[in-house]
Amino acid sequence: MTRVRAFGDDALSDLDAIGVVHALRSGTVSRVELVEAAIARAEAVNAALNGVAYRAYDSARTRAAARTRYGGFFDGVPTFVKDNVAVAGMPTMEGADAWHPRPEAADGDFARDYLATGLLPLGKTQMSEFGFSASAEHPRLRPVRNPWDTDRTAGASSSGAGAFVAAGVVPIAHANDGGGSIRIPASCNGLVGLKPTRGRLPLDRTVRQMPIRIVANGVVTRSVRDTAAFFREMERIRPARTLPPIGDVTGPGRARLRVVVFTSSLKRECAPEVRQRTLDTAALLERLGHRVEVRDERPPVPATFADDFVLYWALLAMALVRGGRRRFGDSFDRSRLDNLTLGLDRHAARNLHRLPGALARLALTRRQSEPMMRDHDVVLTPTLTEEPPRIGHLDPMADYPQIIGRLEDWVAFTPLQNITGDPAISLPLAQSEAGLPIGMMFTARAGQEAMLLALAFELEEAQPFPRL
Repeated sequence: MTRVRAFGDDALSDLDAIGVVHALRSGTVSRVELVEAAIARAEAVNAALNGVAYRAYDSARTRAAARTRYGGFFDGVPTFVKDNVAVAGMPTMEGADAWHPRPEAADGDFARDYLATGLLPLGKTQMSEFGFSASAEHPRLRPVRNPWDTDRTAGASSSGAGAFVAAGVVPIAHANDGGGSIRIPASCNGLVGLKPTRGRLPLDRTVRQMPIRIVANGVVTRSVRDTAAFFREMERIRPARTLPPIGDVTGPGRARLRVVVFTSSLKRECAPEVRQRTLDTAALLERLGHRVEVRDERPPVPATFADDFVLYWALLAMALVRGGRRRFGDSFDRSRLDNLTLGLDRHAARNLHRLPGALARLALTRRQSEPMMRDHDVVLTPTLTEEPPRIGHLDPMADYPQIIGRLEDWVAFTPLQNITGDPAISLPLAQSEAGLPIGMMFTARAGQEAMLLALAFELEEAQPFPRL
C-alpha cells in the first residue's frame, strides 16, 4: 500500500479552509504564499495521483499578487474546479479527450457564485468521462488514484477533487453529483461530501436543461466546518428562495433524531465489513441519544429504480454522443470515447420505447419514498457497498455489460437522492481492515441541510475523522 501526502511545513500546513482564512486575517500568511504552496503541492503529487485536468497557475499567481481584495469569506483560499463547469479562460473537457479544447469566454452560473466566495482557482480537476463512471480510469488520460492507497480508485466522477483535498493539496475543492459524485469520492478519500437539495446551488445552463435535474453542485472538504461555511457563504451570495435557509451552522444540534438504518440496497447487501461499520455508526448514534431503528430489508424504493436510472443516464449519454459536434465543435470524434459512454448510448438507442415509462416512474420516486422520510428524520446507509476497488475493476474500456454491472453493484445507495432531490452527506466515520476510508451516508428531507450539518458536527466531535 502506497500512501501519498502533500502536507508540509509551508503556508498551508495542515489547515482546513477556515484555518487558512484565520491565518490570512492574522497576517501570518499571504495569498501569494498560499497559492505557491498549493501549486508546489499539486506538482509534487500529481504524477502519483493524476488529479489535474487543467493548470491555471499563472492566472492564480496574478490574482494572488493583486492588491485588490476580491471579497468573500474565503478570499485567497486556493481551490480547484471540477472539469465540467465553465470557468472563464479555462477549457471544459468533462473527463474526455474527444475534441479540441477551447477556453470558455465567461464563467458559468455556478462558477460565478463559487468564485464570489473568494476561493482562488488553480485550475481544473480530472473526472471520469462525462461523469458516467464511479472511477476515473480514462485509457489515455490515465487513472486518478487514491492517496490512501494508489492501487485503489479515488472514486468519481469528482475524483481529482477528492484525491487532492485528501492528500492536502488544497483544503476545499468543487465537486458535483449526478449519481453520487460528491459522496463517492468523499467516501473513498475520507472526506466530508454534502449533496445539497435540488435547487440549493446554481447549475450551468446545459445541466439545467436535463429532463430530471439530477446534478447538484457542492464541495469536498476535510472538516464539517468547512462544508458548513461554504454553504453559508453561497447562501449569502444567492439564497434559494424556495427552500428553508441553511444559515450559519457552527456546531452540534440539541434535537435528538429518529434514524432508520439500511445496509441492503435494491441490488444487494453491502459487504460484511461495511455492514458492521454501519451498525457501529448506528450504535454511536444511540449512545449520543438518537432513536435508531435498524431494518434488515431493502429501502422502500421501486424495484425498477436501478434499471430506470441507468436508462436515464443512457439517454444523457446518447444526447452527448449523437449531439457531440453540435455541442463540442467539428473536432468531436466519438471513436475516442470510452466503452462505458458508447455502451450507454447503445443501451438508450435499443430501449427508446422504454424511456417514457422510465422517466414517469423516476418522477414518482420521491412520492414513494416520502412515508419513510415522514416517519424518520434521517436515513443512515453506507455510502458504498464495498471499500474502494483496485484500479482496473471499473475499467471503462471493458465490455459494457461488465462495467455497468460492477457499477450498479458498488454504487447502490447514492443515485436515489439525485432523483428525489433530497440532501445527503457522506462522512468519513469508518475504515476498512486494510485502512481505507469507508463513508457513512445520512439522508434527510428536502431543505434539511442544516440538520444534517448539525448531526455531522456532533459525529465529528464524538468520533474524529481519520486523516492522512
